[in-house]
Amino acid sequence: MAASLTTDPCADCGFDPAQWNEQDTAKTLGLAPEFVQEWSARTENPMTSPFSRAAATALLEGGADDQRLAVHQLWHGLVTELAPVQPVFEGSGVVTQLNVSSGGVPKTAIDRGEVGIRGLMADTQNARVHHGRPWQALCLWSTDVLAELQAEGHPIGAGSAGENVTLSGIDWASLRGGMRLTIGAGDDAVECQLTLPAVPCSKNSAWFLNGDIDRMDHDLNPGSSRWYASVLRPGWIATGDAVRFG
Repeated sequence: MAASLTTDPCADCGFDPAQWNEQDTAKTLGLAPEFVQEWSARTENPMTSPFSRAAATALLEGGADDQRLAVHQLWHGLVTELAPVQPVFEGSGVVTQLNVSSGGVPKTAIDRGEVGIRGLMADTQNARVHHGRPWQALCLWSTDVLAELQAEGHPIGAGSAGENVTLSGIDWASLRGGMRLTIGAGDDAVECQLTLPAVPCSKNSAWFLNGDIDRMDHDLNPGSSRWYASVLRPGWIATGDAVRFG
Protein backbone atom coordinates (compact mmCIF):
# COMPACT_ATOMS: atom_id res chain seq x y z
CA MET A 1 0.00 0.00 0.00
CA ALA A 2 1.67 3.21 -1.17
CA ALA A 3 0.89 6.08 1.18
CA SER A 4 3.09 8.76 2.66
CA LEU A 5 2.79 11.39 5.37
CA THR A 6 1.52 14.49 3.64
CA THR A 7 -0.68 17.50 4.24
CA ASP A 8 -2.30 17.28 0.81
CA PRO A 9 -5.27 15.08 -0.19
CA CYS A 10 -4.19 11.81 -1.77
CA ALA A 11 -4.86 11.81 -5.50
CA ASP A 12 -5.40 8.03 -5.49
CA CYS A 13 -7.58 7.33 -2.44
CA GLY A 14 -8.92 10.77 -1.52
CA PHE A 15 -7.55 10.70 2.04
CA ASP A 16 -7.44 14.33 3.21
CA PRO A 17 -5.35 14.88 6.36
CA ALA A 18 -7.11 18.19 6.98
CA GLN A 19 -10.33 16.29 7.71
CA TRP A 20 -8.78 13.99 10.35
CA ASN A 21 -7.99 15.06 13.91
CA GLU A 22 -6.08 12.91 16.42
CA GLN A 23 -9.26 11.38 17.83
CA ASP A 24 -10.43 10.48 14.31
CA THR A 25 -7.20 8.68 13.47
CA ALA A 26 -6.93 6.86 16.81
CA LYS A 27 -10.55 5.64 16.75
CA THR A 28 -10.27 4.56 13.12
CA LEU A 29 -6.99 2.78 13.67
CA GLY A 30 -8.61 0.81 16.47
CA LEU A 31 -11.21 -0.41 13.96
CA ALA A 32 -8.70 -1.22 11.21
CA PRO A 33 -9.24 -5.00 11.43
CA GLU A 34 -13.01 -4.50 11.09
CA PHE A 35 -12.50 -2.39 7.97
CA VAL A 36 -10.26 -4.99 6.36
CA GLN A 37 -12.62 -7.83 7.24
CA GLU A 38 -15.77 -6.05 6.04
CA TRP A 39 -14.31 -4.78 2.76
CA SER A 40 -12.68 -8.16 2.11
CA ALA A 41 -15.79 -10.23 2.87
CA ARG A 42 -16.95 -10.68 -0.71
CA THR A 43 -13.73 -10.50 -2.65
CA GLU A 44 -11.57 -13.31 -3.97
CA ASN A 45 -8.42 -11.29 -3.33
CA PRO A 46 -8.44 -9.87 0.22
CA MET A 47 -6.08 -6.99 0.88
CA THR A 48 -2.66 -8.01 2.16
CA SER A 49 -2.80 -5.92 5.28
CA PRO A 50 -0.55 -5.18 8.24
CA PHE A 51 -3.63 -4.22 10.24
CA SER A 52 -4.08 -7.21 12.51
CA ARG A 53 -5.55 -6.52 15.94
CA ALA A 54 -2.10 -6.70 17.52
CA ALA A 55 -0.52 -4.44 14.89
CA ALA A 56 -3.28 -1.83 15.21
CA THR A 57 -2.93 -1.87 19.00
CA ALA A 58 0.81 -1.37 18.72
CA LEU A 59 0.35 1.55 16.33
CA LEU A 60 -2.02 3.19 18.81
CA GLU A 61 0.94 3.52 21.15
CA GLY A 62 2.81 5.58 18.57
CA GLY A 63 2.74 9.29 17.90
CA ALA A 64 0.03 11.28 16.11
CA ASP A 65 1.98 11.37 12.83
CA ASP A 66 2.49 7.61 12.90
CA GLN A 67 -1.21 7.07 13.48
CA ARG A 68 -2.23 9.44 10.70
CA LEU A 69 0.14 7.73 8.27
CA ALA A 70 -1.23 4.32 9.31
CA VAL A 71 -4.81 5.43 8.72
CA HIS A 72 -3.82 6.82 5.31
CA GLN A 73 -2.24 3.46 4.48
CA LEU A 74 -5.41 1.70 5.63
CA TRP A 75 -7.63 3.98 3.56
CA HIS A 76 -5.34 3.71 0.56
CA GLY A 77 -5.55 -0.06 0.60
CA LEU A 78 -9.33 -0.11 1.07
CA VAL A 79 -10.04 2.31 -1.77
CA THR A 80 -7.38 1.30 -4.28
CA GLU A 81 -7.13 -2.46 -3.62
CA LEU A 82 -10.49 -3.66 -2.30
CA ALA A 83 -13.15 -1.33 -3.71
CA PRO A 84 -12.24 -1.98 -7.38
CA VAL A 85 -12.47 -5.78 -7.01
CA GLN A 86 -15.82 -5.88 -5.23
CA PRO A 87 -18.70 -7.60 -7.07
CA VAL A 88 -20.79 -4.95 -8.81
CA PHE A 89 -24.23 -4.26 -7.35
CA GLU A 90 -26.25 -2.27 -9.85
CA GLY A 91 -29.24 -1.55 -7.66
CA SER A 92 -31.18 1.68 -7.32
CA GLY A 93 -33.59 3.17 -4.84
CA VAL A 94 -35.20 6.35 -3.55
CA VAL A 95 -34.70 8.68 -0.59
CA THR A 96 -37.87 8.38 1.49
CA GLN A 97 -36.81 10.59 4.40
CA LEU A 98 -33.98 12.86 5.55
CA ASN A 99 -33.39 13.10 9.28
CA VAL A 100 -31.50 15.59 11.43
CA SER A 101 -31.24 16.68 15.05
CA SER A 102 -29.29 19.08 17.23
CA GLY A 103 -27.99 16.01 19.07
CA GLY A 104 -29.42 12.69 20.14
CA VAL A 105 -32.29 10.58 18.85
CA PRO A 106 -34.83 10.45 17.38
CA LYS A 107 -33.93 12.64 14.43
CA THR A 108 -36.73 14.55 12.74
CA ALA A 109 -37.58 14.80 9.05
CA ILE A 110 -36.57 17.61 6.70
CA ASP A 111 -37.42 17.94 3.02
CA ARG A 112 -33.99 18.93 1.70
CA GLY A 113 -30.51 19.36 3.09
CA GLU A 114 -27.00 20.37 2.14
CA VAL A 115 -24.35 17.68 2.51
CA GLY A 116 -20.70 18.47 3.19
CA ILE A 117 -17.69 16.26 3.74
CA ARG A 118 -18.87 15.75 7.34
CA GLY A 119 -22.49 14.99 6.42
CA LEU A 120 -25.78 16.87 6.54
CA MET A 121 -25.04 20.46 7.52
CA ALA A 122 -28.20 20.71 9.66
CA ASP A 123 -27.27 17.64 11.73
CA THR A 124 -25.02 17.61 14.78
CA GLN A 125 -23.86 15.11 17.42
CA ASN A 126 -23.80 15.66 21.17
CA ALA A 127 -20.40 13.98 21.40
CA ARG A 128 -17.79 12.83 18.89
CA VAL A 129 -16.30 9.98 20.89
CA HIS A 130 -18.21 7.40 18.85
CA HIS A 131 -19.39 9.63 16.00
CA GLY A 132 -18.15 12.19 13.52
CA ARG A 133 -15.29 10.39 11.78
CA PRO A 134 -14.98 11.29 8.07
CA TRP A 135 -16.15 7.76 7.23
CA GLN A 136 -19.25 8.34 9.40
CA ALA A 137 -20.42 11.40 7.49
CA LEU A 138 -23.82 9.88 6.65
CA CYS A 139 -25.77 7.11 8.32
CA LEU A 140 -28.11 5.22 5.98
CA TRP A 141 -30.96 2.81 6.67
CA SER A 142 -33.71 0.96 4.86
CA THR A 143 -37.50 1.28 4.91
CA ASP A 144 -37.65 -2.46 4.22
CA VAL A 145 -35.67 -3.23 7.37
CA LEU A 146 -37.81 -0.80 9.33
CA ALA A 147 -40.96 -2.51 8.04
CA GLU A 148 -39.61 -5.89 9.22
CA LEU A 149 -38.88 -4.46 12.65
CA GLN A 150 -42.31 -2.87 12.89
CA ALA A 151 -43.94 -6.18 11.89
CA GLU A 152 -42.11 -7.80 14.80
CA GLY A 153 -43.63 -5.22 17.13
CA HIS A 154 -40.67 -2.89 17.62
CA PRO A 155 -41.87 0.74 18.10
CA ILE A 156 -39.44 2.19 15.58
CA GLY A 157 -39.74 4.56 12.64
CA ALA A 158 -37.59 6.48 10.18
CA GLY A 159 -35.06 8.60 12.05
CA SER A 160 -35.66 6.88 15.39
CA ALA A 161 -32.29 5.12 15.43
CA GLY A 162 -30.43 8.17 14.17
CA GLU A 163 -29.98 7.47 10.47
CA ASN A 164 -29.65 10.59 8.33
CA VAL A 165 -30.98 9.11 5.11
CA THR A 166 -33.78 6.53 4.97
CA LEU A 167 -33.84 4.68 1.64
CA SER A 168 -36.29 2.36 -0.09
CA GLY A 169 -36.02 -0.11 -2.97
CA ILE A 170 -32.54 -1.44 -2.12
CA ASP A 171 -31.56 -5.02 -1.36
CA TRP A 172 -30.07 -4.15 2.02
CA ALA A 173 -28.48 -7.55 2.60
CA SER A 174 -26.35 -7.02 -0.53
CA LEU A 175 -24.58 -3.93 0.80
CA ARG A 176 -20.89 -4.09 1.65
CA GLY A 177 -18.00 -1.80 2.45
CA GLY A 178 -16.55 -0.06 -0.60
CA MET A 179 -19.78 0.30 -2.59
CA ARG A 180 -20.23 3.70 -4.18
CA LEU A 181 -23.59 5.39 -4.55
CA THR A 182 -24.91 8.64 -5.95
CA ILE A 183 -27.89 10.42 -4.41
CA GLY A 184 -29.70 12.96 -6.56
CA ALA A 185 -28.83 14.15 -10.04
CA GLY A 186 -26.94 16.87 -11.85
CA ASP A 187 -24.42 19.22 -10.30
CA ASP A 188 -26.01 18.93 -6.84
CA ALA A 189 -25.76 15.13 -6.65
CA VAL A 190 -23.97 13.69 -3.62
CA GLU A 191 -21.47 10.87 -4.15
CA CYS A 192 -20.81 8.53 -1.21
CA GLN A 193 -18.97 5.35 -0.35
CA LEU A 194 -20.18 2.77 2.17
CA THR A 195 -17.66 2.22 4.95
CA LEU A 196 -18.83 0.14 7.95
CA PRO A 197 -22.12 -1.00 9.48
CA ALA A 198 -23.12 1.16 12.44
CA VAL A 199 -22.74 -0.43 15.88
CA PRO A 200 -26.02 -0.46 17.87
CA CYS A 201 -26.15 2.16 20.61
CA SER A 202 -27.93 1.84 23.97
CA LYS A 203 -29.59 5.21 23.31
CA ASN A 204 -31.73 3.36 20.75
CA SER A 205 -33.09 0.81 23.22
CA ALA A 206 -36.45 2.61 23.42
CA TRP A 207 -37.21 1.63 19.83
CA PHE A 208 -36.85 -2.11 20.44
CA LEU A 209 -38.91 -4.62 22.38
CA ASN A 210 -37.15 -5.37 25.66
CA GLY A 211 -34.46 -2.91 24.60
CA ASP A 212 -33.03 -5.49 22.19
CA ILE A 213 -30.74 -3.26 20.13
CA ASP A 214 -28.90 -6.36 18.92
CA ARG A 215 -31.75 -6.78 16.47
CA MET A 216 -29.90 -4.26 14.25
CA ASP A 217 -26.44 -5.68 14.90
CA HIS A 218 -24.61 -6.49 11.66
CA ASP A 219 -22.88 -9.60 12.99
CA LEU A 220 -25.90 -11.07 14.77
CA ASN A 221 -28.53 -10.08 12.20
CA PRO A 222 -26.88 -9.55 8.80
CA GLY A 223 -28.82 -7.27 6.50
CA SER A 224 -30.50 -5.33 9.33
CA SER A 225 -27.86 -2.79 10.35
CA ARG A 226 -27.54 0.85 9.51
CA TRP A 227 -24.57 1.73 7.27
CA TYR A 228 -22.09 4.58 7.49
CA ALA A 229 -20.84 6.31 4.37
CA SER A 230 -18.12 8.81 3.58
CA VAL A 231 -18.91 11.74 1.30
CA LEU A 232 -16.82 11.82 -1.86
CA ARG A 233 -18.60 14.79 -3.45
CA PRO A 234 -20.73 17.22 -1.42
CA GLY A 235 -24.05 18.53 -2.71
CA TRP A 236 -27.74 18.51 -1.81
CA ILE A 237 -30.16 15.70 -0.96
CA ALA A 238 -33.94 15.88 -1.09
CA THR A 239 -36.79 13.52 -0.30
CA GLY A 240 -37.65 11.60 -3.47
CA ASP A 241 -34.13 11.74 -4.90
CA ALA A 242 -32.96 8.72 -6.85
CA VAL A 243 -30.18 6.58 -5.38
CA ARG A 244 -27.87 4.76 -7.80
CA PHE A 245 -25.14 2.24 -6.96
CA GLY A 246 -22.09 1.40 -8.99
